[in-house]
Amino acid sequence: MTDEAALHGEVIDEGPAGHRRRAHKAWRNAETIKRLSDRLIGLGPVGIGLDGVLAWVPGAGLAYGLGAGALLMFHAVQAKAGAATMARMLAYLAADNLSDTVPVLGWAVDTLFPGHLMAAKALQKDIESRHGPPDDVDVKRRKKVKAKAGKR
Repeated sequence: MTDEAALHGEVIDEGPAGHRRRAHKAWRNAETIKRLSDRLIGLGPVGIGLDGVLAWVPGAGLAYGLGAGALLMFHAVQAKAGAATMARMLAYLAADNLSDTVPVLGWAVDTLFPGHLMAAKALQKDIESRHGPPDDVDVKRRKKVKAKAGKR
């Protein structure tokens, strides 16, 4: 969108390149959310993040879970994810947040259930199937590839 169009509130369709750019931005944001929520500390296939830690603080875990889940769904809408993907994401996020409402046992389940990670992966797979992976990400290893000097 041009700056002039933005000033006048006009919406300009940027075409496939714009959709791809927004989808890849959503892919990267989902990566950040899943790392913060469920993989700050990882030991093999098991990880813990802010969602698991905050689950033990009454109210804080639910607030974080709902906020991070809403942000993931916002990015799914921005990326124009498929309806089936969004339904799967909602199911993962609902299971994660509903467990937070039960004291102690629910908090333990929330600590171990990687709902945000699963929802983020579903979104990323949807984006990859429609737009391909972002250019700066090695999908097999899920790590950003360092840009070579002089190439941007």
